[in-house]
Amino acid sequence: MFEYGGILGLIILIADVWAIVNIMGSSASTGSKVLWTVIILVLPILGLIIWLFAGPRSGRV
Repeated sequence: MFEYGGILGLIILIADVWAIVNIMGSSASTGSKVLWTVIILVLPILGLIIWLFAGPRSGRV
């Protein structure tokens, strides 16, 4: 009836794009930004969870 896989995939895609935008806006080094972006692209769900707990934060408070 409902396409849960498609909806869940869309939510994960939006969350990953949001995380990457936040990574690029952080004050971390370029190498760190690239590493975090690759982790999120290769491991979308796990990478997002790891980034939430250990990733670089944006300069805004």
